[in-house]
Amino acid sequence: MEDNILVQSSFSATIHAPIEKVDIPTWCFSLPEAEYQACSPAHCSAGSTIAPDGRRMSINVEVLGGSMMVQHYVEEIGQPDHLRLVSNSDVFTPAGRTKIGVIWDLAVRKIDEQTCEFTNTVESSFTPELTDFLAKQGIPVDVFRAGRRPISEAHNHQETPLFARSIERHALRKAE
Repeated sequence: MEDNILVQSSFSATIHAPIEKVDIPTWCFSLPEAEYQACSPAHCSAGSTIAPDGRRMSINVEVLGGSMMVQHYVEEIGQPDHLRLVSNSDVFTPAGRTKIGVIWDLAVRKIDEQTCEFTNTVESSFTPELTDFLAKQGIPVDVFRAGRRPISEAHNHQETPLFARSIERHALRKAE
């Protein structure tokens, strides 16, 4: 398949805290489950662990479009102003279990001394397992992509400002 991308969405929100106080990796890998759940009704659970290669990993469970996803986000970039996580996520559907690729990229840029802009980018991609899974059901990838896009975009649009507020609270606690 030439175009491996399933859905890519990016939304931004303002954080009212100095960029020097923002530390996205520390926020992500210490995020309490209840706070993760408060960022979207689709969020079920979150925790962190270590990947087999020693990198930090965030485990997130959410339900999107009626399918439960278990995301195994491994840290690829871990700077205070930029966190990039990559997952080969499990998706549990009524028709069975498959895999989907997900890149979760969180970044902040300074606006002024007390404000920064948070950008939450999520890119999902077809895996060989997902392509085979869809083919066995006779579902064209373009049809699946068209159905998945509004679900993924709506979810990201909803969670981005709530993640920004959570990161802001974390930064302001750090500032005290």
